[in-house]
Amino acid sequence: MATEELALVGTYTDGDSDGIYTVAVDGDGAVEQRSVTAAGDDPSFLAIHPSGEYCYAVNEVDDGGVTALEIDRATGELTRLNQIRTGGGADPCHCTVDATGQYLLVAHYTGGSVAMCPIAEDGQIGAPSDLVEHTGSGPNEERQEAAHPHSIQPGPDNEYAYVPDLGDDRIVGYELDLDHGKLVASDAATVELAAGSGPRHMAFDHDGEYAYLINELDSTVTVLERDADTGSLTVVDTAPTVADDYDGENITADIHVHPSGEWVFGSNRGHDSIATFAVDDGTVEFQGTVSTRGEWPRNFALTPDGETLLAENMDTNDVVAFDVDAATGELSATGAVTELPSPVCLQFL
Repeated sequence: MATEELALVGTYTDGDSDGIYTVAVDGDGAVEQRSVTAAGDDPSFLAIHPSGEYCYAVNEVDDGGVTALEIDRATGELTRLNQIRTGGGADPCHCTVDATGQYLLVAHYTGGSVAMCPIAEDGQIGAPSDLVEHTGSGPNEERQEAAHPHSIQPGPDNEYAYVPDLGDDRIVGYELDLDHGKLVASDAATVELAAGSGPRHMAFDHDGEYAYLINELDSTVTVLERDADTGSLTVVDTAPTVADDYDGENITADIHVHPSGEWVFGSNRGHDSIATFAVDDGTVEFQGTVSTRGEWPRNFALTPDGETLLAENMDTNDVVAFDVDAATGELSATGAVTELPSPVCLQFL
């Protein structure tokens, strides 16, 4: 990374955190704190508006909500705009903005629902225009006693939204009705997954042909081929996120596609590592793991140029930088480690 990049870091505020941190990331991946903004309790997962002018943070609490903030694009400093209750129940854990910037999409883990919230011209967030409750369960009695939407991701053409539901082992698909602010259930865009897998986060490749899904409960990555006409997803490959001889406890968290399209990375909690996968025409090949040098990497981020990966170790309160080898995808620690309280989600501006 040749120049300094600004980023925002969402956190949990039940410890030493004061909210959302604005940071600068230099060419070596070193993270420097610039400012912090109060954004309600547990402003964990963040979404940046396509204009780059606004940020939205889920408040991952019992009476879950969303906080809207305006971004100073020169400094990355935040100004709070408004906060709403999303009405979807407890623990909204993920949000995204549709490509037009008209709506924020929110997944509620404990509440078992997804919401669609209008965004005003001044960036403020409105009460949900639609709220859909999920039903279902899975074989894991402790974790899959009910539906648990864990993320919501618009498709590459912004016609569909996809919701990995950890509780009932499905990606639930919706048509995005932007004219009426509705999530319209789509059987064609919904896909059943392996029982007990616990789908969590997904990322599309850059031409939208394939999606990569990380499964929390069985520590795997699933590749799905996407039909651009119908929005349907078809499972084409699966690979583990840890070596076969690992017998400890592990649950996965986050997944990202490298800007080159040649590599996919996923995070392991328990094993506390980043897994690397080589991508080849709908297949993924597990290349191995690298320790995150900390504990519980709930999320991680790639710099926009793909040269650096930043692992956010939630339980050890630090962000650790790794160089990404452009030829092999191999990760190597740069030595840059930055203390940040309970980092959960890092989004570049």
